[in-house]
Amino acid sequence: MKIGDKVRFLNEVGGGIVSGFQGKNIVLVEDQDGFDIPVNINDCVVVDNDNYSLANRKKNTPSATTVDNQQPTSIKAGLNKELPEPEELPIEELPITFKPAPVERSNAEALNVFLCFVPIEVAELTKSDFEVYLVNDSNYYLDFTYLTGEGKGWNLRYRSTAEPNTKHFIECFSRDDLNELQHICIQILAYKENKSFMLKTPQSIEIRPDLTRFFKLHTFQSNLFFEERVLTFDIMTDDKPVHHVFTDASTIKEALTAPNKKESSQPHVHAITLKKEHKEAIEVIDLHAHELLDNTRGMNASDILEYQLDVFRKIMEQHKNQKGKKIVFIHGKGQGVLRNALLRELTHKYKKCTSQDASFREYGFGATLVTIY
Repeated sequence: MKIGDKVRFLNEVGGGIVSGFQGKNIVLVEDQDGFDIPVNINDCVVVDNDNYSLANRKKNTPSATTVDNQQPTSIKAGLNKELPEPEELPIEELPITFKPAPVERSNAEALNVFLCFVPIEVAELTKSDFEVYLVNDSNYYLDFTYLTGEGKGWNLRYRSTAEPNTKHFIECFSRDDLNELQHICIQILAYKENKSFMLKTPQSIEIRPDLTRFFKLHTFQSNLFFEERVLTFDIMTDDKPVHHVFTDASTIKEALTAPNKKESSQPHVHAITLKKEHKEAIEVIDLHAHELLDNTRGMNASDILEYQLDVFRKIMEQHKNQKGKKIVFIHGKGQGVLRNALLRELTHKYKKCTSQDASFREYGFGATLVTIY
């Protein structure tokens, strides 16, 4: 043992640096407060052998009278020093320590998914921003991506997990960003946590929204998921992806074709042509554009399609409570745009009705027979 060694007391708590000796059996140990403590040499043990002199150590050791911003040099001074108050985190930044399991519904094992656009200021629709939500009306977790098309490629705008039976906020966009949403794709992977489940096929559903609908108040409807009026696109219905059908150049050409009609600056509405087969009491509605309108000047394909659907809805509302009523809607063959739109309306709004292809002999290929039960 020599001066400068670090020692620890054997019979009591503490220790220090050897600063000198008194006789053969007493060693002077300097504690952290700078006091020399005489200790029997057999009551301490060397724990660190430092090769530096006491003079240099004392020279480099800060004195007890330090400036205020330095650490205290004794335990007593440290205990007397006021500790800073612990920083309190805002509630929203506190870690989540408990998360309840989602509540499942008995009739929600099939996937029903919707993409909803909610106007923030519905009273000023032409200026309003919009919020986008994915509605998960099922007992499954949905890992999903929200993409927009750009040429032949795609851009990822958002990805997340939608919990069972919830609506999941995706983004908020302004009208300046509306043109970026001409082509949307939703990819979905469904599963359950901590329990067995039936496999669902991963899906990729593309949508080409008619952007003019964002400027028309009547296209925003109320539903079960929102208090506000929203523009809703079906993504999946009862585990089946919804294939959206869109108008193209050939459909527009067909819709605009009309035999020798007198043109005018504004379209005039015809009385709806009703033909009845007295023998079977079948009502026949011709939905061809040239049968419903004098001309289609100033109307695009989407406007024509929307008008044809309005006529269809009007007829269905008139007869939806007449059990056994049969109605034939003549829509033409074309690209199947109007036919698919009618079938989609029947599936979601008129579930008490059945539909099938009408008699080819009487109505040709492009007709659908609806029976009300």
